[in-house]
Amino acid sequence: MAELLEGLVIAHLGQGIAVEHKNEIILCQTRRKLTTIAVGDRVQFTLSAPQQGRIDDILPRRSVLLRPSRGDKPRPVAANIDNIFIVFAVEPFCDFLLIDQYLAICEQYQIKASLILNKIDLAPSYEIEQELLIYQSLDYPLFRISALDATNAGLKQLKAALTNEVSIFTGQSGVGKSSLTNALIPDKALKTNALSTTTKHGRHTTTAATLYHLPDGGDLIDSPGVAIFGLADLTEAQLAYGYREFQPLLDDCRFNDCHHVKDKDCAVRLAVEEEKISAHRYQRFLKLREKMGSH
Repeated sequence: MAELLEGLVIAHLGQGIAVEHKNEIILCQTRRKLTTIAVGDRVQFTLSAPQQGRIDDILPRRSVLLRPSRGDKPRPVAANIDNIFIVFAVEPFCDFLLIDQYLAICEQYQIKASLILNKIDLAPSYEIEQELLIYQSLDYPLFRISALDATNAGLKQLKAALTNEVSIFTGQSGVGKSSLTNALIPDKALKTNALSTTTKHGRHTTTAATLYHLPDGGDLIDSPGVAIFGLADLTEAQLAYGYREFQPLLDDCRFNDCHHVKDKDCAVRLAVEEEKISAHRYQRFLKLREKMGSH
């Protein structure tokens, strides 16, 4: 019987899955019952030919990010992530609603979340700075960087935060995620070409996530998609929990099923009225609630 080996899923390539084992990339097929293998998964596989194998099992995950799927169950995008970095910039515009959506999902999955303000040569407005202060007061780390400036102090701090962890960048398009990834992984093109060679397809499609090892240690999962994970699998109560400043108040509402909208004796609404909670964040909570189809 073939020996059971352990490896790390680093990319989906066409019909196959690229699994790294002892610095070698093995192109694997999967057993039919394993339909949900994600980049970042640790798997058990057997070799069927040189550099080819079959995945037999997925090892237990410590975390998983899901992508909403049309009319189907949400599909996993990436697994075993320690930290999600939400990248944004003054231009195209700071989408705080999207940032709040990502943060709510991180809270729910119990994955650390950090914020990256890229393109710091474009000075943020007073309003943006006020919003950033709110996130910092909630203990979300904020990195101010310029991906195009290798000497930027923020980039050094970011590299230190990425060390020894599995991280993923997310954010709207146009905020400089690719420039940032290229600044952190100087040989990214070489690694991508190596994957293409393995598949014998001659090209590596970049529509799916790919895991890269960082020069100073740690792994970065590069996922080109914008809204790679949505609100589909969150309940209304989980969305409220996803707002970190609501968490200590949720048990103080009069009703267990409080919607935090017009309910009587709602502790969250009272905190907004007393300016203990940001009215802007609360308004965005209401918008996300509507987006989820809550009434």
